[in-house]
Amino acid sequence: MILELETAIEEGQFKKPLGYLSEKEDNELMSDSQLDPLAGCRAYLEAHRLQTTLPDRPNLPLITISREAGAGAVTVGGLAAELLNAKRGPEMPPWTVFDKNLLGRVLEDHQLPETLKRFLPEDARPGVTGAVEEILGLHPSAWRLAEHTTDTILRLANLGNVILVGRGANFITAKLRPVVHVRLVAPLENRIAHLAEYHHLTQHEAAAYAKKADQGRRRYVKRYFAGIIEDPLNYTLLLNVGRMDYQAAARVIVEALHTSVERFANK
Repeated sequence: MILELETAIEEGQFKKPLGYLSEKEDNELMSDSQLDPLAGCRAYLEAHRLQTTLPDRPNLPLITISREAGAGAVTVGGLAAELLNAKRGPEMPPWTVFDKNLLGRVLEDHQLPETLKRFLPEDARPGVTGAVEEILGLHPSAWRLAEHTTDTILRLANLGNVILVGRGANFITAKLRPVVHVRLVAPLENRIAHLAEYHHLTQHEAAAYAKKADQGRRRYVKRYFAGIIEDPLNYTLLLNVGRMDYQAAARVIVEALHTSVERFANK
């Protein structure tokens, strides 16, 4: 049941707030995005292509968000993007959130078939299973797919004005500046309630989904980055959205980013 739910969520059968661009840009891209999930990604990259023609292109900032399942990372990221887009100059590319749409970007960047999307979970597949499937030629190895994902994250991070959700983005971009690394947490009951509403699940299904997702993300970070996802030293901000609403969390993130940008500019 949980595998079926994850597949349905990946394929977009459950509702998902846009929140990737400003409200105006969301409305402009909504019809295209429903037909093509990479429409927003392409708009973001095109804006950067045009921006590179400007003299003295600035070193643009980025945000990474690690999260417990159901902590509202996509919603918080979308709200932060809206706040940042409201004050960006017309010559600057839009702030864009990359979450599930990152998978499509990875496949397109590395000319991989759409059928490989199911082999790109935020989890570390068992070594024996992955090795057998690679030998049989079913798909590239899990390590190779993780490398492709890392390459795409680095490409987006170096472009800047991007909010990267999950997949060890904070480890991948640890040496880049200016950047704010965020970890979102919340009490389990809050997260279950959010997942149940967001994905139209029962309380039992939401609890099982949260447990499976959190375990998978923990394995992913440990295997590919030798990191501990819960370690607060890996983040600029650790925000408990059980004690603040999503709007407040977004404002804190934006303020921290402004501070990071100022510190970087003064060095």
